[in-house]
Amino acid sequence: MKKILCLTLLFAISQTLKAQETDSERTQYFPKTVEKVNVIPQKNKVWVFIMAGQSNMAGRGQVAPSDTVPNKRILSLNKQGELIYAKEPLHFYEPTRTGLDCGVSFANRLLKQIPEDVSVLLVPTAVGGSAISQWLGDSTYRDVKLLSNFKEKVAIAKQYGSVKGILWHQGESDASEKRIPVHTQNLSKLFEIFRSIVGIKNLPIIIGELGSYSKTNDNWQKINQKLREYVSIDQYSTIVQTQDLKHKGDDIHFDTAGQRTLGERFALAYLLRFYK
Repeated sequence: MKKILCLTLLFAISQTLKAQETDSERTQYFPKTVEKVNVIPQKNKVWVFIMAGQSNMAGRGQVAPSDTVPNKRILSLNKQGELIYAKEPLHFYEPTRTGLDCGVSFANRLLKQIPEDVSVLLVPTAVGGSAISQWLGDSTYRDVKLLSNFKEKVAIAKQYGSVKGILWHQGESDASEKRIPVHTQNLSKLFEIFRSIVGIKNLPIIIGELGSYSKTNDNWQKINQKLREYVSIDQYSTIVQTQDLKHKGDDIHFDTAGQRTLGERFALAYLLRFYK
């Protein structure tokens, strides 16, 4: 009996050490400091983009040292709602899970074509695993009251600039036979609420497809079809393709390269459809 208990204890310790080692690898290049914005840009020179959805928007990629070197034209909000210079990871709601997202790569690509005196404010509101019904119901998920948090962050961001669009990536949690048939309808309801909160009826919404690497999950492709159906009826939305992007080894989350490419594609989609 003592031998069994010892073996069980040793196994538990080894698993804990393995988890700590994995988490250390995930966070090894996370920024060591937060840089608050001391000289706030003029409000009419700040374009705000809201990042919303679940884990592939919240980000699970690997942060590199270069991701923590801020571009002074790319801003974000920290957990306290303060204006900071953006460093990956932008999302802070799930400290044991979060990683590189698509936000900074989106902003870097956008800056190449917008006026040189304009800054981009990225507002993180995505929470991994959140279903669209939870957003609609303003549920508390992983300690975040989803819609209330969105509303709160939008209100803060509007003090600093003008909301230009929403980046949305969500659907993995809704890829079930029961939820798929109502996905287009639920998207329409939620996006109407989002636009009402922002106060712009025709606010652009850019939607990312789910990954195509999950060979055994046909339901993901059914969700993608629902996303395409939605953008066909909402002229102020567009879709970003992801069929060629790869996962990080878990068949769920985009890898680091995929997140960077996704951000660039969000930017190009916005520039092509909505930038004038």
